[in-house]
Amino acid sequence: MNKAQLIEAVAKTTCTKKEAQMAVETVLEAIRNSLKKKDPVTISGFGTFRVKETKARMGRNPKTGEAIQIPAKKKIVFRASKELKSIIK
Repeated sequence: MNKAQLIEAVAKTTCTKKEAQMAVETVLEAIRNSLKKKDPVTISGFGTFRVKETKARMGRNPKTGEAIQIPAKKKIVFRASKELKSIIK
């Protein structure tokens, strides 16, 4: 499901397509803003989004075998709730 399909699904059950688009955009913006501040976002029954910081480390160029420095970075991780995991089993 992509964003347009999500908006369509929300519109079918609750309101007009324009209102559904506004609702979906608002929710996504709230999640973005929270993650930008490095606050985790927990949606009960769905899961948790959080920002994880990785440390700098040494790696290897697979083509040449040369050792290279991989810089530290931040990434977004998602951990599914027990309810969500039980649905897909």
